[in-house]
Amino acid sequence: MEQRGHFTKKMDDLKVQILRMSSMAEIAMHNSVKALLENNAELAEEVIMNDIKINELECELDKFNIGLLALDQPMARDLRFIVGSMRISSNLERIGDEAVNLAQRSVFLSTRPLLPFNHKLEQMTVIARDMVTLAVKAFADEDPVLAGKVCGMDNDADSLNLRILKGLIEDMVSETRLVERGVHLIMASNHLERVADQATNIAESVIFIAQGVDIKHHFRG
Repeated sequence: MEQRGHFTKKMDDLKVQILRMSSMAEIAMHNSVKALLENNAELAEEVIMNDIKINELECELDKFNIGLLALDQPMARDLRFIVGSMRISSNLERIGDEAVNLAQRSVFLSTRPLLPFNHKLEQMTVIARDMVTLAVKAFADEDPVLAGKVCGMDNDADSLNLRILKGLIEDMVSETRLVERGVHLIMASNHLERVADQATNIAESVIFIAQGVDIKHHFRG
């Protein structure tokens, strides 16, 4: 009984650390989006500098999870939780990377004349952030229904990304001086779409943990 209690404490610690990493990734996303929309190079540089903390935590979680697998030999749902947590920590690290990529675009664009405000790009930031927030909540609550909702949102992100691409290409064709900045905005939208993909991956892992069903790629249209 004492050994089981010790293992349960480890599992609780794992969840707390995943949620800590989730918070760091969400903050990075929030700040990178704010930097892009407000043309704030200083905030963008802060995102870039802080990414090392997310990377370090992923490495710590890898070691912790490997120790759980090797020493405690978990079974059934405990095993799924550990495997799912390993996937989720990797997805969170990639969200941090995409936040950095977005911040780098912001730094560049801050050195150029402002473009007209792009409402579709703002919509894309909202979808990507909402998907991350809901995916993290689904993990925290171990809620497969909410996770399924996140998976369904991925098609909206993909569709909006295409509309942004088409709109910016039309702008660049009609006014060639916009080409350089337009390309960076296209890439910014792509970074946000990849964040949505990572949120979907997190949601898929939540369903795997809760139900033992692997639905990777099932929702991809």
